[in-house]
Amino acid sequence: MPASPIRKLSPFAIQAKKDGKKVYHLNIGQPDIATPEGMLNAIKNIDFDVWAYTESEGTLSYRIKLTEYYNKLGYNIRPEDILVTLGGSEAITIAMQTCVNEGDEIIIPEPFYANYNGFACMSNVVVKPILSYIETGFALPPIAEFEKVITDKTKAIIICNPNNPTGYLYSKEELQALKELCLKYDLFLFCDEAYREFCYDGKDFISPMHLDGLDENVVMLDTVSKRYSACGARLGCLITKNKEVIKSALKFAQARLSPGLVEQIAGSAAVDTPDSYFEAVNKEYTLRRNTLVSRLNSIEGVFCPNPGGAFYVVAKLPIDDADKFCQWILESFDYQGRTVMMAPATGFYSTPGSGKNEVRMAYVLNVNDLNAAMDCLTVALEQYPGRTD
Repeated sequence: MPASPIRKLSPFAIQAKKDGKKVYHLNIGQPDIATPEGMLNAIKNIDFDVWAYTESEGTLSYRIKLTEYYNKLGYNIRPEDILVTLGGSEAITIAMQTCVNEGDEIIIPEPFYANYNGFACMSNVVVKPILSYIETGFALPPIAEFEKVITDKTKAIIICNPNNPTGYLYSKEELQALKELCLKYDLFLFCDEAYREFCYDGKDFISPMHLDGLDENVVMLDTVSKRYSACGARLGCLITKNKEVIKSALKFAQARLSPGLVEQIAGSAAVDTPDSYFEAVNKEYTLRRNTLVSRLNSIEGVFCPNPGGAFYVVAKLPIDDADKFCQWILESFDYQGRTVMMAPATGFYSTPGSGKNEVRMAYVLNVNDLNAAMDCLTVALEQYPGRTD
């Protein structure tokens, strides 16, 4: 089971704080934006006598509210197309265990969300990575590259759109190409849409759920964690119009009994969050993205593409080893009593040796803290013994 690149350096961050350093956490996608008031009020006003199990697929009332949310986006689904899960993480594991047999293969453009490796390990599934490159902003690799690795064991492709860790936003043309590939080889297309609301510069979000003729192949995976700044709720869902997939996935859901009752009450209230909340959040994250990307590219030897969505960047640094650097900056460095925690990008690749001089940063801090973190990084790169320019 692989260690998480997002969390594995936590002991060094804890020690840095014990040593009196202020640590700027750019390593994890934990938003600092306030959770919607309606969601919190729903929890405060709960009134029940028994904290009971719910249906394994989630309460009908919550699934009806989710249907309202997704159909406003043009997904054209029904409550019976939804399986409520314990966060997006369980949605991904149930999708893998439902659609892919032990020893079968899933193709994933890399770098990819690090826990896909862990979920594949849990499911005894083989990951077949397809490299994307920082020089192209991590655009979808050519379809010919996918076809090179397709075998009789290939059962699915996973994309995260907008992407974690790169922030890349897939275009309609790229999704159309994936559609044709999945239909040609009868593959499932898993689409992780945790960052759907985070698209910038007026760019439109397109889902495989919007594409005609792909209903039997698409399995959409989602979570309330990022959209409503509610990571601790551990509430997600799996959505598909493929009745056989839902029928089989429900068996895994029954085995873990049910999703949380309180979380679903809060999730139902979250659907009524006004558009003004998301408009303000989008404006704030756009400012943060612009600040971080600008500061990174102003540092000598650093390159960072401008992402179209999510709240992450992957930056190439003039360093010998990202894992060593991310540990060194916590363990052996500070600038005016401050330092930075980042995630080494090696953990977001499956191909050995990839991402060795790249890091992922989450712009989940306010602009002042981002600027202070970049001040630290600038000095750290000047002092780091393994600088490579």
